[in-house]
Amino acid sequence: MNRTEIFANICQKKSFLCIGLDTDVEKIPVLLEKNIYAFNKAVIDATDDFCIAYKLNLAFYESEGVEGWKALERTVDYIRTYYPQQFIIADAKRGDIGNTAVKYAQTFFEKLPFDAVTVAPYMGEDSITPFLNFQNKWVILLAFTSNSGAKDFQFFENKDGTFLFEEVLKKSMKWGNPDNMMYVVGATNAEMVRQIRKIVPNNFLLVPGVGAQGGDLQLVSRMGMNDQCGLFVNSSRQILYANKGSNFAFAARAEAYMIQQQMEQIINAKFFN
Repeated sequence: MNRTEIFANICQKKSFLCIGLDTDVEKIPVLLEKNIYAFNKAVIDATDDFCIAYKLNLAFYESEGVEGWKALERTVDYIRTYYPQQFIIADAKRGDIGNTAVKYAQTFFEKLPFDAVTVAPYMGEDSITPFLNFQNKWVILLAFTSNSGAKDFQFFENKDGTFLFEEVLKKSMKWGNPDNMMYVVGATNAEMVRQIRKIVPNNFLLVPGVGAQGGDLQLVSRMGMNDQCGLFVNSSRQILYANKGSNFAFAARAEAYMIQQQMEQIINAKFFN
């Protein structure tokens, strides 16, 4: 899926919501008997019209062994078959030397038909470029995160006063471009979203942290939106676990709709006034 198609979908749905399918078997309603795929399918069917992307955090699937991996494959196949306009992200946070990166890229772009994969930049250019060799596929590079340990490295300051995360942004722009590279930018520090947007004005930003983690959608949108929206705002727990009973899918739909309605107001003000 290319950038034009993504923006067209955003305008059509009046949404830039990405739903994180961080499906924890311990939180699935009892009636589903820990069936990850059944839970995902119900949530997808209930929310498709309010979002533009689904993000599958691989830790929640890999931790369940073979059965978890089967659920991952079935979920991706289901989205591709019944909701082909959805952008599908493998939240895998891979990052390794070139020949290993090639195999990771083949996994997520050939064996599994994901549109994008999250990648860690610590090992440098040759760990990233293998993912960029696939047409209409995307690298989502970890840039600025909102976890408590982010300050351990991301705010390392150079002699010129530049932070490490800023160097990552500037250097990586030489590897990819706004048509194949996005960035993970945490939502809990909206002022940093504005600073990052100055460095990467045209790239899409995947923004976790809105909702259960306390990020402010209105503020993040004001700081981070560009002329093609440029945002995938992710919500996971707020939607997935809105209700742990038999009405879980209905509750997930209600939460997704509430967020989409806020996004519709933002999009209308930005692009249709």
